[in-house]
Amino acid sequence: MLVTGGAGFIGSCYLRLVRRLRPDDLVVNVDVLTYAGNLENIQELAHDPGYRFVRADIRDQQTVTAALRQHDIEVIVNFAAESHVDRSVASAEPFLDTNVGGTLRLLEAARAAKVKRFVQISTDEVYGSLGSTGAFEESTPMAPRSPYAASKAAADHFVAAFHHTHGLDTVITRCSNNYGPYQFPEKLIPLMILNAFDGKALPVYGDGMQVRDWIHVEDHCQAIDLAVTRAAPGAVYNIGAENERPNMDVVRAILKLTGRDESLIRHVTDRPGHDRRYAMNATRIRRDLGWSPGHDFEHGLADTVTWFRENSGWCERVRSGTYRSYYDDQYAARLSAAGGNDSEGVP
Repeated sequence: MLVTGGAGFIGSCYLRLVRRLRPDDLVVNVDVLTYAGNLENIQELAHDPGYRFVRADIRDQQTVTAALRQHDIEVIVNFAAESHVDRSVASAEPFLDTNVGGTLRLLEAARAAKVKRFVQISTDEVYGSLGSTGAFEESTPMAPRSPYAASKAAADHFVAAFHHTHGLDTVITRCSNNYGPYQFPEKLIPLMILNAFDGKALPVYGDGMQVRDWIHVEDHCQAIDLAVTRAAPGAVYNIGAENERPNMDVVRAILKLTGRDESLIRHVTDRPGHDRRYAMNATRIRRDLGWSPGHDFEHGLADTVTWFRENSGWCERVRSGTYRSYYDDQYAARLSAAGGNDSEGVP
């Protein structure tokens, strides 16, 4: 298996899961290590004989194709993406380049190497925004409303096109909002947790009544793995845990768990085009693949707050940017001694 973006929040969780479930398999992690890619997230795999790391951009089709052939890859799971909506509002081009162009080059590499299955990790945001009732179905027309969502929708269309045009075995999963350990603190839950720890203001967009369907990252990854191993070719699955919460309710719960009061809340100017509500109907994956989430939101959030409290060193390195030296500290000397470079697989 080749996993792209495996040093990120969700990708690293999936790598840890796969190594536990199938320790005899080989897993190759391709990640370019952008600001959100952190090898500390998978430090426990550094000496795992069934794990390889390749530092490369998914847009580098030649390097990716070489890795596919070198390791006889059968399955690609594509997590690699620019994923923060605010950043896409500020500049859409990186989202076009990575999320669309990168996915297209991965698909071409998969065809060239005759990969057996290509799994695209997408998002509920491709569907747009809901009113006060209803939930997204797999058949809901895509209506993206942010540059990030538009880039993911375009990538999904390319994946589907390669299935129908070229016969590539593809699967697409679309998930609701994730939370849990190792999440980069630009996203709502870790940002609010860390600001609350520090007694800093908690910035809340608009009235804070935007509704999201929250899922623990470990539940998401278990659903992905069922799709990887059991889904029919061409399948699309929504993944959601039916934990709808207004953002304000989430913020208030975090304040309670961290022992802070609501005086820290600051309502700030809303994000342009901010979607009001997401909700996912995950009946298909529950029925077809037997998946169900294992974390209820209250306990999952409490455990997440505890994890961030107990891993203050990781948090500080991420927020200061010094975690980005981890790769050099961990691998530079080994690669130099081996006469290699940072594009080569490292166990």
